[in-house]
Amino acid sequence: MGRFLAVLHGAANDADKAEFTEQQQTEFMNAWAAWAQRNEHALVDPGSPLFRKKLVTAEGVEDFTDSKVGFAIVAADSHDDAVRLFSDHPHIALMPGNSIEVLECPPIPT
Repeated sequence: MGRFLAVLHGAANDADKAEFTEQQQTEFMNAWAAWAQRNEHALVDPGSPLFRKKLVTAEGVEDFTDSKVGFAIVAADSHDDAVRLFSDHPHIALMPGNSIEVLECPPIPT
């Protein structure tokens, strides 16, 4: 069984985000909870939203923004199986252009 990191990318800009009603936010959270329950067997870490971002380099630390809005970690028999877990994730339907990267996290070689 392998581990896979899902990185959720959001396409909404500030104006789009301001248009979401409380009801739409509640409906999304309910859909996310239903997705999580259906995939509970595979969830290693259900993840969380990604906010305040800092970039650390040899030159120092700086704030940054990008499209990454959340993450989750799942266990699956194959990369394709992990991808299928996210094929009906409510994040994809929330806003045109939203996407989910599914990255394999192999064990560290010893």
